[in-house]
Amino acid sequence: MTLHTFYLFLIVMAVVALAVYVSLFFVDAGYGKFYDPKWGPAVNNKLGWVLMESPVFVAMLLLWLLSDRRDDLVRLAFLFVFELHYIQRSFVFPLRMRGHSVMPLSIVVMGVTFNVLNALMQGGWIFYFSPEDYYPADWLTDPRFIAGFLVFIIGMYINIQSDDIIRNLRKEGDTKHYLPKQGMFRYVTSANYFGEFIEWVGFAILTWSWAGAVFAWWTFANLAPRAHRIYDAYRKEFGAELDTKKTKRFIPFIW
Repeated sequence: MTLHTFYLFLIVMAVVALAVYVSLFFVDAGYGKFYDPKWGPAVNNKLGWVLMESPVFVAMLLLWLLSDRRDDLVRLAFLFVFELHYIQRSFVFPLRMRGHSVMPLSIVVMGVTFNVLNALMQGGWIFYFSPEDYYPADWLTDPRFIAGFLVFIIGMYINIQSDDIIRNLRKEGDTKHYLPKQGMFRYVTSANYFGEFIEWVGFAILTWSWAGAVFAWWTFANLAPRAHRIYDAYRKEFGAELDTKKTKRFIPFIW
């Protein structure tokens, strides 16, 4: 693959994300809150998450190991930041899940497909297609890296904290539904999604790359419509308990 072909790949991925963004306002991805058996055979939710998220963790490691830039300190820092998220998402998050819900295999397959393509986007740029001197040794003290890393860490904190809040809404055996109100849930009904989006905005900044920007766009395209649907579901279920003037769908104070 040439650099020109790689950029075409990024353009195609960005356009596909736009199609996904539009379609998800009309079709609910059938997992989690919107699980639907019409999506086909299902597997245990914990297993599904591991199967869906771990390929990108492995693929990035392989791309790094096969690269002649694997000893580059700056690119190693990028790898560390990226894999930090996927250690949490692929292994820690599933193990902490409660209940015995299931996930459609079709969702798992779609997730694996995107994750592998995303590894090719991020790993391809970082280890193969970025100019040799694009990331000098002092990049780790560059304002873009520092700002992006701080944004990434803040997003990761929001994401993990929000997952914990959702996980602890009910005690064992309780089947009642509750409206999450702590942490960033005071400002958005999908605080966990907002945190993940912020993570990848930070990654795009710290790598200062179109590949990172396309991933941030994909995260928004995938999660914003779902956040919109969750907001509507909460509004119907909880009525006046949801303060619609203060609490937004996905972006605090805006939408």
